[in-house]
Amino acid sequence: MALSPEYITSSLTNLYGSEVVAADVRAWCAMNGTTYQTVTKKLDDYKVGRGKWNLTVQEKLEQKYQAPAGLPAIEQNLIPEKDDTFVKFGNFADIKKIISSNLFYPTFITGLSGNGKTFLVEQACAQLKRELIRVNITIETDEDDLIGGFRLINGETVWHNGPVIEALERGAVLLLDEVDLASNKILCLQSILEGKGIFLKKIGKFVQPKNGFTVIATANTKGKGSEDGRFIGTNVLNEAFLERFCVTFEQSYPTAATEQKILEGIANDLNVVAPAFCKHLVDWADIIRKTFYDGGIEDVISTRRLIHIIRAYSIFADKEKAIKVCINRFDDETKASFIELYDKVDADFDMNVDNSTES
Repeated sequence: MALSPEYITSSLTNLYGSEVVAADVRAWCAMNGTTYQTVTKKLDDYKVGRGKWNLTVQEKLEQKYQAPAGLPAIEQNLIPEKDDTFVKFGNFADIKKIISSNLFYPTFITGLSGNGKTFLVEQACAQLKRELIRVNITIETDEDDLIGGFRLINGETVWHNGPVIEALERGAVLLLDEVDLASNKILCLQSILEGKGIFLKKIGKFVQPKNGFTVIATANTKGKGSEDGRFIGTNVLNEAFLERFCVTFEQSYPTAATEQKILEGIANDLNVVAPAFCKHLVDWADIIRKTFYDGGIEDVISTRRLIHIIRAYSIFADKEKAIKVCINRFDDETKASFIELYDKVDADFDMNVDNSTES
């Protein structure tokens, strides 16, 4: 019967321990009626020196780690592309200063959905020509997703760096997007958020952060959960985790003047000439937000939603339909309120609210 490497290592370990020498192997061969050459050939992965083998799983993992990853990191361009429609506002200047400092300075950005938190980080990196690794966090995100793990590539079990390790080794900006959706599994980043690097216990390797590495997290809440239920799925994050972020920026929606520049930039990029429509949309969103903050309405129109409307207008060439299809996601009462408010800022607007999307 052919002897498998697993059987040989298990049997040798039981008899002699995890570290064996040539004499131990020869004695084992005599007991099992096989040759020294046959057995040592099957122990190649565990060889640590002339006539010496380490049979621990750890040692084999270190051997496997030396195999190439599926795609060498050097082949990837991780610098975001500049977006010509981007308009600087909010905390952009501060975020850009932090990134350009090349200091390790964990930063937390919080604010309502669709107000440009992630976009401003991407564009700051684009302008500074800094590599950015973005990780979208969910309740399922765990250590394997972040740090890395073993993958089966071409029939071989190979260690694959996770995005966090890639960022550490490249000196890139690590963006943890929607971090308040995370579970307590995010605590695997504790030492990394202290700037101390991390010991990869699965392969016995310590990864030191390269100069320029830093962490930026974005979230709709401040890690305390969502009391009003607007952001279902957000969690209360560990206080020790939050305390490791040096600063917290509160990102608001842009001012009306800035938001109009954003919409006009998007419209121009789409070859749409609609300055009056952009102005009406901005005024409409401003009224809705003020009503929302005063508690008169339960939803808000984000900058992202306004951009959706401009894009819809470029497709349908019908502003009423563009608005309608982009606010259909809200309940009927909210939708009716939004239409009523838009009617106040655009004298040429006249649309009945129903569930149809036909033009």
